Amino acid sequence: MTGPVTASSAAKASLKGAIGTLPYRLQLAGGWIDQPFISSRNPEPPGSMVVVSLQPVVRYMDRCGMATGTRVVARGLWGESLPAGGAPASLVRELYAAENANLVEPSGSQDMCGLVYPGISRLDYDANVDGGWFPSEVTSTTDPEVVAWLGRVIHLVPVMQRPVGYGPLGIKRLDPGWITRLSASGRACYDAIVGMDIAALGESFNECSRAWDAILPQVFVHPTINVDLKGLLAAYAADSAGAMMSGCGGGYVIVASETPPPGSSRVVVRT
Repeated sequence: MTGPVTASSAAKASLKGAIGTLPYRLQLAGGWIDQPFISSRNPEPPGSMVVVSLQPVVRYMDRCGMATGTRVVARGLWGESLPAGGAPASLVRELYAAENANLVEPSGSQDMCGLVYPGISRLDYDANVDGGWFPSEVTSTTDPEVVAWLGRVIHLVPVMQRPVGYGPLGIKRLDPGWITRLSASGRACYDAIVGMDIAALGESFNECSRAWDAILPQVFVHPTINVDLKGLLAAYAADSAGAMMSGCGGGYVIVASETPPPGSSRVVVRT
């Protein structure tokens, strides 16, 4: 016999229905190395970046670097859950093909990897493997201690949605030295997470931000953006171990700190 539906259980059911049950994806240091126009200029391949699969405990804003668009495509393919027993690499390719069909400028596969692979993953990209479109290797951890630690020290501060008409690729300064530093920031980020080293984690965020600014400056500054993203990022980084944006053109400030910044929220890693 089923018991009565309480107010709290009804609210949980309603919230679950509103958010959906597919995971979100958080991008950490090294982002953009999944694009072949970047990885093909990396003199020391493979280059690395980090993604984190998130439980949908809150509705993250659209156009904020949380793979919400990829999540919509996944829902159209699979409904509200990832296919049981599917090989992650195969699911990534299936989702990638669905999202990028007939696109002149396809998205990177890190969006799909972050949704499909559980836990915290380092994605290695080499332009000599699959043209750089898919990781040459994926290294993941779902270690409970590491997962709990990351959920405790990562904080998201909402800033702004990516503006309509915005594009990050108007200026490209594809210096191999900076691309090497970008890819190294991803490897350093993963090592810091596994080692639960908040100082190293924060520095990987800061280094990734420096590389983004050098390689693709319109990630932060663009005619459609009316917020001083670089100034805001610097302020949060000064008061923490380090900080970076969740995506290009705005989104959330991701802060590495033992103390939650005002107005921030924590993440829950999907394992």
